[in-house]
Amino acid sequence: MSSSTTQTRPGGRSARVRANVHLAVKELLAEESAEALTLPAVANRAGVHPTTLYRRWGSVAELLNDVATSRFSGDIVVPDTGSLREDLERWTKDVATDLADPDSLAVMRAAIGSGPDGGCACTADRHAQLAAMLEREKSRGGSAPELGRAADALLGPLYYRAIFTDGGVEPDWVRDLVAALLK
Repeated sequence: MSSSTTQTRPGGRSARVRANVHLAVKELLAEESAEALTLPAVANRAGVHPTTLYRRWGSVAELLNDVATSRFSGDIVVPDTGSLREDLERWTKDVATDLADPDSLAVMRAAIGSGPDGGCACTADRHAQLAAMLEREKSRGGSAPELGRAADALLGPLYYRAIFTDGGVEPDWVRDLVAALLK
């Protein structure tokens, strides 16, 4: 290969480090409280030098926000059944299932507890998914609630149940949430 030709490695070292650090955070959160999470502990578990974490993330809060953003992005398919009600019911059930995962819940609780941006890291993709369904309904000529109202009506109760209660989410409960939103 000539010196004028550069080749990029797919993923490369940076992607491997990020993946190892994210895995280390998830493992540590499964073993102990979020308060015990430190950048040196994560670095040790990930097999990297602590300065790597300080340089890239700067703080535990920024690292937790990155882990949460990564964890809660792109993992749920936005349904397209042709009916807003059915789309919202399927999507809400999928979000509830995702939030019931103990590892997801640990990341979410830690991110939310890390500072004001933590909640956004856990909900940004959900808002985008919800907005896509609502906009699709409007483009079909249907009526759809505003995004803020839909997020309050669907995500608010889902996240509340996941974070603050041990209550599961039953299909009837999801249908009732969607029905109340669409009244």
